[in-house]
Amino acid sequence: MAKVADKYLQVDPWAVVEEKFDAARNRVSESIFSLGNEYMGVRGYPEEGYSGDSLLGSYFNGLYEEMKVNAHYKGTISKLRFMVNAVDWLYTRISADGEMLDLAQSQISNFTRRLDFKTGEYERRFDWHLSGGGTISIRFRRLVSMTNSHLGIQRIEFQSNDYDGEISVRTGLDFSPVHEDQGRNLWQVMHRGRQGDWMGMVGQTVTTGNRLFTTFVIRSDETLHTIPFEEEKLAGVDFALRLGAGGSAGFTKLVINYADKGNKVDEVETLWDTGYKVASLYEGTTYDDILTEQTAYWTRIWEQSDIEIQGDPENQQGIRYCIFQLYQTYRGDNPGFNIGAKGLTGEAYRGLAFWDTETYCLPFYLFNNPKAARSLLEFRYKSLSHALERAREVDCQGAFYPIATIDGTESCDLWQHANLQLQVGTAVGYAIWHYDKLVGDKPFLYGEGIEMLLQLSRFYESRGQWGPRTGKFGYYGVMGPDEFQLMVNNNCYLNIMAKKLFEYTLAVLEEMEREAPMKLHTLTERLGVTEDEYRTWAHLAENMYIPYDTASQVFEQHDGFFDMPNIDVDTIPVEDFPLYHNWSYDRIYRYDMVKQPDVLMFMFLYTTEYTHAQKQANYDYYEPRCIHESSLSPSIHSIFASELGRHDEAYRFFEFATRLDLDNYNRNTREGLHTTSIAAAWMNIVYGFGGMRSDGEQLQFEPSIPVRWDGYSFQITYRGTVVHVRVTREEVTVRSLSGEPVELLLYGRACRIDADGVVAPIPADRVG
Repeated sequence: MAKVADKYLQVDPWAVVEEKFDAARNRVSESIFSLGNEYMGVRGYPEEGYSGDSLLGSYFNGLYEEMKVNAHYKGTISKLRFMVNAVDWLYTRISADGEMLDLAQSQISNFTRRLDFKTGEYERRFDWHLSGGGTISIRFRRLVSMTNSHLGIQRIEFQSNDYDGEISVRTGLDFSPVHEDQGRNLWQVMHRGRQGDWMGMVGQTVTTGNRLFTTFVIRSDETLHTIPFEEEKLAGVDFALRLGAGGSAGFTKLVINYADKGNKVDEVETLWDTGYKVASLYEGTTYDDILTEQTAYWTRIWEQSDIEIQGDPENQQGIRYCIFQLYQTYRGDNPGFNIGAKGLTGEAYRGLAFWDTETYCLPFYLFNNPKAARSLLEFRYKSLSHALERAREVDCQGAFYPIATIDGTESCDLWQHANLQLQVGTAVGYAIWHYDKLVGDKPFLYGEGIEMLLQLSRFYESRGQWGPRTGKFGYYGVMGPDEFQLMVNNNCYLNIMAKKLFEYTLAVLEEMEREAPMKLHTLTERLGVTEDEYRTWAHLAENMYIPYDTASQVFEQHDGFFDMPNIDVDTIPVEDFPLYHNWSYDRIYRYDMVKQPDVLMFMFLYTTEYTHAQKQANYDYYEPRCIHESSLSPSIHSIFASELGRHDEAYRFFEFATRLDLDNYNRNTREGLHTTSIAAAWMNIVYGFGGMRSDGEQLQFEPSIPVRWDGYSFQITYRGTVVHVRVTREEVTVRSLSGEPVELLLYGRACRIDADGVVAPIPADRVG
């Protein structure tokens, strides 16, 4: 893969550190230094204003706007929704001696910024050299609370070296930022006012009417004479800080943001009152109070979820950054949210969630935060009505989940993806199965879970057809996970995943007949499900067409794939990537070139059902055809290579997994972080080198160790027990840190894992 690191940041095991300001890299750093707490996120932009290249981004999960699209045919969407850039609650302007601070114009030195994984604090420091003489050292600090989703806080401190005078500060709330993707601002201010020392506004999106209440209060060690100001979409206060030579001064700005998503609050005044009730909880709260809370929160997280690597400081930093961002992106504290492809760090992919959520992100939460895993599934249940409506739009029954969404409606305006990619529903079905297998949440399975499974089965029954040549059931005119193959028949991934969905739905129905017959009867009566449907699904599963060559043991990605012209992907010039930008659209579809895992993907999801020989044959066939145009691709290939004993190859695929954004491998980190790829990096270590498999009857581990590592360890939460796995070049130790003893397989041997643990030698062929 022709991907090269753009190394710029300092290597630190517990932080991201940038030691020099580089305007050309500013947008990349704004993404990397993003803060979030699932509810809201803010990029690492300079809050004091910056006239250079910047994306001033402030986002709220599930807060969206809408745009119309041309719908030429039945079944194509007429509007789409996207995450909207919202209030700049960090808005600040600073001047001294008549000079405005602006990193693009001002003379500065000793610049450094740091994002601390142990505290969640983002900090910038630099010396500002005034043109008229005098130097001021400035320290910017900010936090987005992980214990109260509505709270953000900012602290700015000034230290005079030789400046004697006043610093003028203007700070407040700004609803005027431009949504870059749309090239315009999408807010109007509906209400503004004060309540005690707090100053606030209510903004409303211009099309959807989604509302956001925001308020702030200023606190300082010295008495401030604040003068309120108001503009059309900006409100705040002006004040001055006296700074004598060798002296210091500073202030704290505490902000409460409360979003009304989906217009659930009838009156602006009601939202105003609700927001201020939240704000009233923080009377007298200091920056240090919130920092102490944050530190305690992250201490608990690292005790539960840390991955330690010995001998590889860059990837040690990388994987901790990934874990840090996964918790910032999603925690399960706000049911009804999902995970956008860029999280809350940028506007690329419009803040939409894809099928990656259930296949790449969910495993991290299953083994680290089961509450968040359930919350992800609850998003799909809450949006089930939209999926039912979407199925009717495409002349089908049941539930057709969207390929890209923020609220449950389809928001992909590319027809070939929105109408032909059917794998989201099978991913939801797989996620329900995976969640039940690992967590055993029967109330969810017997309620929301089975209702989704039934409606999904209805969709996949109605969308498929019987093939005249094969005499089997399958799917025609589809696109699988590999988006370089358009309008194909019998995509193997889809056929196998639909077969598994039918079988699992029937298995849950059978289980409920034994364990919860009244719940089942009530549900099937409400949905009008019949015994004929059950028999039909069993018949379809039994007769699903699976394109497979028994001689080579290779699954054919879709009908006719083996007959497609081959292209040696290694001969494609580096400057041609990404192909979507440099090749005509139709040229991409002419070859047996694979964008990302398709066959290998279903073999990973149900890995224990395939033999070593089958995995080897399919990896050898498809890996040379894959160009890894998706950031999700390398991790799956690394996991396969590790299992097959190809340790050098596994590490090469892994090399940029944890540092994809930190080192800007794809040269697009400026658009936001690759959130689902970050989750894939966690899988790469735990499923890849750790050899964990979670789809079999028992959880199992077959660890290996890369040649560059001296050792590594990770922990997972499994059935309420925290299991710690430590791997050295000589042995593997597995023990429980808390909870009841659990049974699992270690190198195929059944083990009872308790606090004393089990130690096993690492096989020679598992050492890289």
